[in-house]
Amino acid sequence: MVLKLSGEAFAGKEGHGIDGDIVRRLAQEIVDVRRDLEVDIAVVVGGGNIWRGMTGAGHGMDRAQADQMGMLATVINGLALQDTLEQLGQPTRVQSAVRMEQIAEPYIRRRAIRHLEKGRVVILAGGLGSPFFTTDTPAALRAAELSAEAVLKGTHSGVDGVYTADPKLDPTATKLDEVTYLEVINKGLNVMDITSITFCMDNHLPIVVFNVLTEGNLRRVLEGEDSVGTLVR
Repeated sequence: MVLKLSGEAFAGKEGHGIDGDIVRRLAQEIVDVRRDLEVDIAVVVGGGNIWRGMTGAGHGMDRAQADQMGMLATVINGLALQDTLEQLGQPTRVQSAVRMEQIAEPYIRRRAIRHLEKGRVVILAGGLGSPFFTTDTPAALRAAELSAEAVLKGTHSGVDGVYTADPKLDPTATKLDEVTYLEVINKGLNVMDITSITFCMDNHLPIVVFNVLTEGNLRRVLEGEDSVGTLVR
């Protein structure tokens, strides 16, 4: 599977920076499910807790330059997750779409697959290596490349799935247990960006949206509990 972690998930309640306790809890859950359920795990990390390209562009920065800064932020988060996983005894490799051989391997599909076969967790950083894409897109693309069975989109803001409207703004919003790709697109539901949704639809990749910060949710999703998150297919 490919687990997509937003940068904000690393920040905890502060909303910025890296919360070591949060990262350790996420890492422990990854270690536990990989061991107990014998599932191969690749993790795509975002960087919004450190820098968000759209924010820089909104303040007059060149969009490509701002996005490149965001790619570097994802590598910082990837290294933090790697260090924590390895403290827990889990062999790990960080692969970056932006070449920086001194601190991370370049992303090479066959090498990533080989790492997974050897029981390593592969952390995929650097986005796609190109500006103008969110980290949702590499999550979908890498899942297809690595023959993953699903993309697990971990949310961080207390929202435990896909709703008919923003539950923080609309008290009548209801959670959807399952929704189709076309419904997500046509209704503008906040799941992943449209590029990612259409890519997953074209490649028959199911998406599970769930609250990754609720302890035990990753295991519940992988064990198939219907009450956890929303399935998009």
